[in-house]
Amino acid sequence: MSELILKPKGTNDVLPEESYRWQHLESVLRRAAADFGYREIRFPTFEYTELFVRGVGDTTDVVQKEMFTFTDRGGRSVTLRPEGTASAVRSYLENSLYGAGLPVKVFYIAPNFRGEQPQAGRYREFHQFGVEYLGSPCPAADAEVIGLYSDILDRLCIKNIRLEINSIGCPECRPAFHAALKEYFQSRRDRLCGSCIERMEKNPLRILDCKSPVCGEIAAGSPVGLDHLCGECRDHFEATKAMLDAMGIAYEINPKIVRGLDYYTRTVFEFVSGDLGAQSTVCGGGRYDGLIEALGGQSAPGLGFAAGLERMLLVMDAQGISIPKPEGCRIFIASLGAAADKPAQKLVNDLRKLGVKAERDTMGRGLKAQMKYADRLGAAFSMVIGDNELEKGRANIKDMATGSTFECFLSAEDIKNAVT
Repeated sequence: MSELILKPKGTNDVLPEESYRWQHLESVLRRAAADFGYREIRFPTFEYTELFVRGVGDTTDVVQKEMFTFTDRGGRSVTLRPEGTASAVRSYLENSLYGAGLPVKVFYIAPNFRGEQPQAGRYREFHQFGVEYLGSPCPAADAEVIGLYSDILDRLCIKNIRLEINSIGCPECRPAFHAALKEYFQSRRDRLCGSCIERMEKNPLRILDCKSPVCGEIAAGSPVGLDHLCGECRDHFEATKAMLDAMGIAYEINPKIVRGLDYYTRTVFEFVSGDLGAQSTVCGGGRYDGLIEALGGQSAPGLGFAAGLERMLLVMDAQGISIPKPEGCRIFIASLGAAADKPAQKLVNDLRKLGVKAERDTMGRGLKAQMKYADRLGAAFSMVIGDNELEKGRANIKDMATGSTFECFLSAEDIKNAVT
């Protein structure tokens, strides 16, 4: 016997016994997105590597350490998608979605891939629900995007989630902030990890996102970006907060939020759970007003967020939120004898066409074993067809919960009316 081939490290199987939970979550996300005016977009699982180098940023850990990159048969470097925003913006530009008018509002539910060390809530293949709001520079757009995820939490009955917001400025005011950060961290250089020493030269803002406890402790006392905002960025942040206040959405200002990708500008935010331990962020996003231009388009603003499905399910489990299971087998039709085999097959097929979840044995089991199988399926009703039933054109239907029986014609329409 050959050795079993196991799934790759950091990936998961979603088994039939749990896939209904994903389907429920995805259906809620799709309904919420549609109610807020977003339309679905789908893009390739892999892209040319340059898209993420230019879009995500070559100073980020994602590009430097975590991407699954390989050379295709044509000699081009391609990468399994590590995040969705760059792909969505690439598609927006390539397909001229802006031609139908602004804003363009799209959502996606898609797998992403990063070569991280697997742990609870962090995987090498993970799934995200993301939205992109393209074309609006207004604070109202920031508030609307944040409001969508707040609404999703309400629909899922998820509690104990904290919204944290910050502004990291724009290209006009960020150089002064970078200079202040660099001066601060330079005086503490000997305590920084190797990665942060490199970040200090290329993009000191990335140090604030380092996962090292030592670097985190140092960063806690670093200069605050809100103190270096230009007038326009400060006004934008104040207007965004006023919009959230008007919507009744509570938030906390966290000046250390920078997010992990280089394309963010101005508003950044995270929804943080108190039930997930270290991997506490269930949704993160913000503005990326320079990304469209960086990917070859005319300068235009944009913003969005991405929320991990695995983490959302973990939160729901931690909070004991029940997810309704789909209805199982409605009726099991057992056959007794060779003559009943084809009629049983036809009845099951006809019932399915009528929208009734019907099952039968296909393993050649005896009658007793067939009924045990019906129990395992959780069938609500059962029917046995043998020579006598075929001769009469009728059979007894058994309520599997009560044991009571009643007679019915061997007609898919009559059986449906009897069991639904």
